[in-house]
Amino acid sequence: MRKIILVMALSFSLNAVFAQENNVNTADNFLKETIYNKNKKVVANFTIKDFDKLFFEFSEKKSSDNLILTKEEFYTYTVKIAIFSDRLGALYPKEKAAAAESKKKWFAENYEDYLLSKQNQKK
Repeated sequence: MRKIILVMALSFSLNAVFAQENNVNTADNFLKETIYNKNKKVVANFTIKDFDKLFFEFSEKKSSDNLILTKEEFYTYTVKIAIFSDRLGALYPKEKAAAAESKKKWFAENYEDYLLSKQNQKK
């Protein structure tokens, strides 16, 4: 029973994070939610070293001139970073608000914006 309530609460909270006033992309939101559910337990056990590796790998790939991440790859990185923000908020209660803001920021990342930034890099 607790698991059902937890899943429902998580689902509602994810929907709130994904809902944007004017630009709701349900396919992207579904993909983000799927990635979140698939990776939550794994990322929750990341060490700082694991996170650093993930973050720098994403930064390198994102800024690479000759590489374009797929939508799933892009959202896998951003959602994993958001999940790790939850972990930091739990580990450091004084930083809970900053961690929640970071999670919100990473969930708000948009693949179309990433593609536009790649086009602007080429110019």
